[in-house]
Amino acid sequence: MTLFVFLAVLLAAFLHALWNALIKTGTSKVTGMLIMTVVQGSLGLVIALTRPFPTSEVWPWLIASGLFHVFYKLFLAFAYEQGDLSRVYPIARGAAPLIVTGFSALFLSDQIAGAEYSGIALLGIGIAVMARGAFANGESRRLVPLALGSAVMTAGYSLVDGLGARVAGDAVTFVAWLFALDAALFVPAALALRGRGIVRSNRQDWLLGSVAAIASYGAYAIAVWAMTQAPIALVAALRESSILFAVLIGWLLFGDRMDRTKALAAGLIVAGMALTRV
Repeated sequence: MTLFVFLAVLLAAFLHALWNALIKTGTSKVTGMLIMTVVQGSLGLVIALTRPFPTSEVWPWLIASGLFHVFYKLFLAFAYEQGDLSRVYPIARGAAPLIVTGFSALFLSDQIAGAEYSGIALLGIGIAVMARGAFANGESRRLVPLALGSAVMTAGYSLVDGLGARVAGDAVTFVAWLFALDAALFVPAALALRGRGIVRSNRQDWLLGSVAAIASYGAYAIAVWAMTQAPIALVAALRESSILFAVLIGWLLFGDRMDRTKALAAGLIVAGMALTRV
């Protein structure tokens, strides 16, 4: 992985933590996710219509990705209704790179060095330490299966999107159609699960959702492009440095408590990030 790709993925990680923080601050997490999805879907459609139409080989990847993204967002929104950002986010993001790495080692031809595997392992340990508070501090246990469901969906779309963008040969077009398709699938799914009441929103909801949409679009467009330039498992793992950004956002902006466990976990995550660059 080159330095430019490395820095780009770090920017994507920050943007990812930012949009999650914005969704978490909203009154209704599902409504915030719905607004974000509609805005980024509209942006994706506008961009898609300026690009060449995807070939027939690309559409199965897009459809699979759209389904993974729908369930990912639903699991994540429901998890945020049960727990706070600093607990849900590490669990939701933490298991994904380990799943992707295992799949890549077994089925893909991507070459990952020993030091990079060590970095991924350290990232995983740091994330596990960060997530243990759900059990140690008597927080809602319901958030755990929901966050883990989000992690499985994250692993699924990371693999599908990385491979799909390679098949498409154009990450910009792939991501644009992905978000347009995601909106077309997510809106009816959310309405079916929560009813029409989730569309009730105010100006602040739309502002937060729109900013989250821009951050989300930028984060994922960078990540998918990076997966065409570097091993998918390595990009997926480095993206999880967003956990560190989420903890810092919670501490500096939301007044979350920074205890020794969070500090230790953050240090392990930084060490893992460093090893991925060796």
